[in-house]
Amino acid sequence: MAVPLDKPTCARDYDDIRWYLMHQSVSVFVEEGDWYIQFQTRCKNLAADNRCGIYEVRPQICREYQPGECDYIDSQYGYEWIFTHPQQIDEYYERKTGKKLADVVAAQAVRREKARKSRLASRVS
Repeated sequence: MAVPLDKPTCARDYDDIRWYLMHQSVSVFVEEGDWYIQFQTRCKNLAADNRCGIYEVRPQICREYQPGECDYIDSQYGYEWIFTHPQQIDEYYERKTGKKLADVVAAQAVRREKARKSRLASRVS
């Protein structure tokens, strides 16, 4: 199962993707410029024979699905990029920007903390 993601535009977006990849059976891929998060999980309603166990009351998305329309071909997808581990998004970000994601995220966290303390101090004064 895969759902679209907003295309990452800043370090925080990439850091969020890194967090997604820290979870079991989750990957992120890019196809035709569009970003997706994918959950490698088996439908809970598949019976032992791999047939739908709730066929008569299955969700509409299942009703609309046509096996011949599946883009899965010969065990290969046409991904531009596929990320299965957090380190891969780190490497991608560094290739793209020339900066280490962890360094950028840490610097942004320091700036946010300083701004927060400054706001608190101005309220006290």
